[in-house]
Amino acid sequence: MGYIRAEDILPEEILALVQQYIDGQSIYIPRKAGCHKAWGAGTGTRYDLMIRNRQICEAYQSGMTVMELSEKFFLTEKSVRRIIRAYRASPPDKMAAVNHAVFQEEL
Repeated sequence: MGYIRAEDILPEEILALVQQYIDGQSIYIPRKAGCHKAWGAGTGTRYDLMIRNRQICEAYQSGMTVMELSEKFFLTEKSVRRIIRAYRASPPDKMAAVNHAVFQEEL
């Protein structure tokens, strides 16, 4: 995310008011309520991790060990166990959605 110069977008009165509180430093201005995006929504990272986690669980069910999976996916054994545990605890409708999304990608 790039920075926008406040003097390019804010009226002089507001800029002067902001400078009373924070002069020359960077600040983060959060989104308005209701405009928040979920983590990974803009980059596809969440989707990529869902696919990876599904692959880990399928490989585990096929007989790969946690140690083998941790080496293959460059994760700690603890992370692999956590993924498997979460996959088992997920409601079936959520897993069906993941399977459907993966199936559509493979087409």
